[in-house]
Amino acid sequence: MLTSCTDKQTKKEIKTHASASEVQSYINQINNKSDEALTRYVAALPLEQKIAQLFIENLEGNTSFRSYETVGAMTGIKDDTPLIAGGYIFFSYNIADTREQMQAYIKSIRDYCENNNNIQPYLCVDQEGGWVSRLKKLNPKLPSNEEVARDFDIAGTYQLYTAQAVGMKALGFDMNLAPVVEVCTDDNKDFLDGRSFGELEQVITYGRACLNAYENNGIATVLKHFPGNTNTDPHTGLPEITLPEEELLKSIESFRELVSYNPAAVLMSHARTSAIDSGVPACLSKVWVTDLLRKEYGYEGLIFSDDIFMGALADNGYPPEVAAIRAVEAGVDCIMISEKRFAKAGKVLYNRAKEDAAFEAKINQAVRRIIKYKLEAGLIDEQEIR
Repeated sequence: MLTSCTDKQTKKEIKTHASASEVQSYINQINNKSDEALTRYVAALPLEQKIAQLFIENLEGNTSFRSYETVGAMTGIKDDTPLIAGGYIFFSYNIADTREQMQAYIKSIRDYCENNNNIQPYLCVDQEGGWVSRLKKLNPKLPSNEEVARDFDIAGTYQLYTAQAVGMKALGFDMNLAPVVEVCTDDNKDFLDGRSFGELEQVITYGRACLNAYENNGIATVLKHFPGNTNTDPHTGLPEITLPEEELLKSIESFRELVSYNPAAVLMSHARTSAIDSGVPACLSKVWVTDLLRKEYGYEGLIFSDDIFMGALADNGYPPEVAAIRAVEAGVDCIMISEKRFAKAGKVLYNRAKEDAAFEAKINQAVRRIIKYKLEAGLIDEQEIR
């Protein structure tokens, strides 16, 4: 919520004297004012800054941050203002050797953005557990999802992930690109390799404990990879899910159930499904992103693409500049690119938005959700929005 009632007496009077309908009416008025303020804030942002908010990119090194691109690289106009992405993803080589060094590196990001009057980025990492544990040098050891479902009860699971969240927050991270909530099957188990909690009920039960533990302790969760994978590695080829529609929809019930618990984000896979929007990677499909996840499932949080720099997309007719356009058209909010530069793809979006009002409106919708998340995460001061 962007604005809140801080006067204790007003709160007391509402609680004591107002009917339930009057209280709800008051809350609705506050929410409406908040929505209006958010809409005005987004509308006032320069187009290049809006587009920068759409990207989540990789970083250089692990000691000191600076931007390696300028606004002019996106706009084509001479402008040496540093270009800052909406979010950054840390890989293993971005993780410092000690907690103090890691904190100092993250502080350098915050200071750089503050000094350049930029919107603070969200900072995320793949801390799933098992062999996908980027923070294994800094945080307590984290078992794989498969091991958690085998060795922990639900209370123990919540405590396990709470400890991870507390450690991540202390380092300065905002978001974990986890948990994987795909159901393990013969068609994906080799690729997932321990990253699934198991069968449907296990995935729902343990996935809920995991996302609640992180979210309740200030670390945003990103459910992945919707609507699934096969044993084809998406880094080298596009997974082809050939299940009939009824079986396909049944296979993703874990996502339908878990998005109702309001995770911060859902990450789309590159998989193509023969039964739904055949031939189109899910992360570029309006049917999967908007019609199903957003509308049918009622999900209101952020929607991430998987990495658009993966060779599998380019090899199938979707180089990054094309994939970025298609992702926005599909309804994706955050475009992941594992490169350390995004201005080239951003320029394509910038030029398209300049000539296509409907496309710019889609960008505005995405940026609105991103800014709303950043407000809730404390990355933007409420006073800046009012």
